[in-house]
Amino acid sequence: MRNITIQQVAKDYFESLAYRSLSEVSRKSYAYNIETALNTRVDRQLLGYMKANALRIPTAQKAYNKWAERNGKKTVPFANHVKASMNKAFNHAIQVGLIENNPFSKITLLSHNPRKKVWQVEQVRKFLQTAYGKFEYRSVGVIFHLLYSWCQRPGDIRLLTFDQYDFDKKVLTLQQSKRRAEVYLPANDEIHKVLMQQKEDIGFQKYVAPKIIRGEVTSEPYCKITLGTKARKIREEAGLPNDLWIMDMRRTGTTQMVEAGVPIGQIMSVTGHANPQSLKPYMKNTLTSATEACRLRLKAGGGDIL
Repeated sequence: MRNITIQQVAKDYFESLAYRSLSEVSRKSYAYNIETALNTRVDRQLLGYMKANALRIPTAQKAYNKWAERNGKKTVPFANHVKASMNKAFNHAIQVGLIENNPFSKITLLSHNPRKKVWQVEQVRKFLQTAYGKFEYRSVGVIFHLLYSWCQRPGDIRLLTFDQYDFDKKVLTLQQSKRRAEVYLPANDEIHKVLMQQKEDIGFQKYVAPKIIRGEVTSEPYCKITLGTKARKIREEAGLPNDLWIMDMRRTGTTQMVEAGVPIGQIMSVTGHANPQSLKPYMKNTLTSATEACRLRLKAGGGDIL
């Protein structure tokens, strides 16, 4: 096994039970990240063709640094995802005796400021009005609408199927792909109407919001890249700022619940978080939050002295 290449390490991982046991979304994500790594050129050689046992930390670090800056843009979160995927593959190879060490576990990660952008209600409304105004954009509008209402991740919502939604009880049952948490999400009248319309119009196939190409409904979901591309077109036509992303919907909805004073436990029932600490990024020092905190304090008998 001394001459095994990094490409062969990846192949063995893709054939492993550990990889096959992942959700479809996670498998596709790991596959994309690992393929990116294999096709990264370091010191004039593709990483995939290098000998796995001969890979050293400086070379792994150079590869990571390339992932962290692509086309002149800082892409540290992406680099961290690729590094984590390579960790999985190398650790598997160590467990089955193919290689002896994992240099990716010892490289230095670059720091980055977590994204905190949230949409304003009027911006959400403009996006939906534009998306629902064209049949070509309709599915993306539905995905966006559900993301905003249910505070879930794009990868889970774009793969929703009609059988996950109970039309009589108006409840969606969703097993999240990231941590396998199961959540039960009630639909308000607006969302229920959208889902009823989707079922009536495109219920001949299984996906709630399938890909639409040149006005034709397909029987496959949007991939992550195509969804982002079409969402950007809608954003531009709606005249919205370029710093608004469709992935911000989970943060936007969750932040609104926090500002509304919804108890943490109830928010976790929606988002699927297992630890209250995971909600910390959604906690913002805003006038709305401070006003609600003071109101609740006064209601409980505290604050007023005279």
